Amino acid sequence: MIAYLTGTITSKYDNAVVLETGGVGFYINVPQNVPQQLISSGKATLQTHLAVKEDNMSLYGFLKREDKRVFELLISVTGVGPKVALSALSALSSHEVMVAIMAGDFDTLSRAPGVGKKTAQRISLELKDKLKNESSLSNIMDAQQKLAMASGNRQDAAEALIALGYSRADAIKTVMECDTGTMKTEQIIRLSLRKLASL
Repeated sequence: MIAYLTGTITSKYDNAVVLETGGVGFYINVPQNVPQQLISSGKATLQTHLAVKEDNMSLYGFLKREDKRVFELLISVTGVGPKVALSALSALSSHEVMVAIMAGDFDTLSRAPGVGKKTAQRISLELKDKLKNESSLSNIMDAQQKLAMASGNRQDAAEALIALGYSRADAIKTVMECDTGTMKTEQIIRLSLRKLASL
């Protein structure tokens, strides 16, 4: 298996790049936000996953190991292939995917093209326990636990944002980022709305 590749970016597409190393150009499928972060004719290292089928071998690449690991977890779910997993990581960050899975936030997962409500439910059901055992992703779990044990102000603020139409994942993440620990519910909501509006 090819764990990672380091080389020169010779071509960029909407959701793929060509990375040349050792005189060989590797066509690598990537999330849509990756090509714009890479410089043409510049050096790059991509964490890679080689997907092998009977009639095809495809490389998938990521800038961070965490993104690659979430991709591999997603394709372990029944009925979720590499294209759907890549679509999820194009529409959402790996952090957002993990928070949505842990929160059972099917609406957020369904924002990715190709991920319907049933698929989102299956992803959450099959991966919730796996994520709990992922030491490399423990910071996400910590954030969830902190929110669960946090003051009622954070909980109330998050619920208010959800009631206003924001996804559970976005609400939890924003509240955790905005609250200093001493703020009132109204202050947290006001600051969170300002932050969400600027995204």
